[in-house]
Amino acid sequence: MSYYKHHVIFCLNQREDGAQCCMNFDAESIFMYMKKKIKVMGLNGPNMNRINRGGCLDRCKDGPLLVIYPEAVWYKYIDKADIDEIIDQHLVKGNIVTRLLV
Repeated sequence: MSYYKHHVIFCLNQREDGAQCCMNFDAESIFMYMKKKIKVMGLNGPNMNRINRGGCLDRCKDGPLLVIYPEAVWYKYIDKADIDEIIDQHLVKGNIVTRLLV
């Protein structure tokens, strides 16, 4: 059995050459929003969810991105409303949010 039910990894890479990357799309603040919201909802910790920083996930043209394991589901998000939907549908109810799939 996995230590976490879901492990959410955000790409928080900043490319120094100015090429497209997730940090160009406010990824840091969206990451902090999800991390805080999961804690407030009591959905963090062992047997629940872990929200983590990641380096480059090597899909820069598709970003901003996060990936949820163990399902290996890749999502593109735009704003906090997308994160709310991912939390409610995927992390809480176990449904894939197809409109945000990469």
